[in-house]
Amino acid sequence: MYALEVRNLIKDYGKRRALKGISFKVEEGEIFGLIGPNGAGKTTTLRIVSTLLQITSGTVTIFGHDLSKEASKIRKMISYLPEEAGAYKNLTGRKYLEFMARFFGNAEQVKEMVRKGVEIAKLGDRIDSKVDTYSKGMIRRLLVARTLMMDPRLAILDEPTSGLDVINAQEIRRIIKSAAKSGTTVLLSSHNMLEVEFLCDRIALINNGEIVEIGTPQELKEKYSAENIEEVFTAVIACS
Repeated sequence: MYALEVRNLIKDYGKRRALKGISFKVEEGEIFGLIGPNGAGKTTTLRIVSTLLQITSGTVTIFGHDLSKEASKIRKMISYLPEEAGAYKNLTGRKYLEFMARFFGNAEQVKEMVRKGVEIAKLGDRIDSKVDTYSKGMIRRLLVARTLMMDPRLAILDEPTSGLDVINAQEIRRIIKSAAKSGTTVLLSSHNMLEVEFLCDRIALINNGEIVEIGTPQELKEKYSAENIEEVFTAVIACS
């Protein structure tokens, strides 16, 4: 059984077809990257997998559950971090984690989730400061902690290090790697090709709503005689 199986997925917005029958599979415990230029269909795909958008046609199966028929079961197994996510600014970091944890467990489970969230965020004493005093990097670390603290079977991350400095970006990559080693499957999108190459076991390149290439970073570099994934990306998009 795959963690995620997308088959012939089509998504229309009125007369515009955003996804044109894409298919890919994600193994359990894998970090799978979905990359492509702006407007290619990455975020639409992530939102569908996250149960936030309806499918026009095709199927999405998550750990054996059909998304169109069992969305409520799937929501208990996944966690989604949008690119533009924010946190409640008038709460402290700890109170924000507590507030979010209450949607996913009882009192004891909430306590454990918050403990884990605090550990993941690594904000020190600032975890008890209000979110409106946080830097962008601190907020993003808090949001990643919120996404992973409930041990989702599938974590869906849209541009997890967007706009962050090198130190904060490295820390978030470490957190993602650690989560995968602990058993969480990760589906992520990123414009940072260095990040993609460092994190991902396999990559799918999407352009104009179609999957145009899939493989491991090493396979793709060898196929396109490229030194890095950025060169692969450029070559694939130019040809598609």
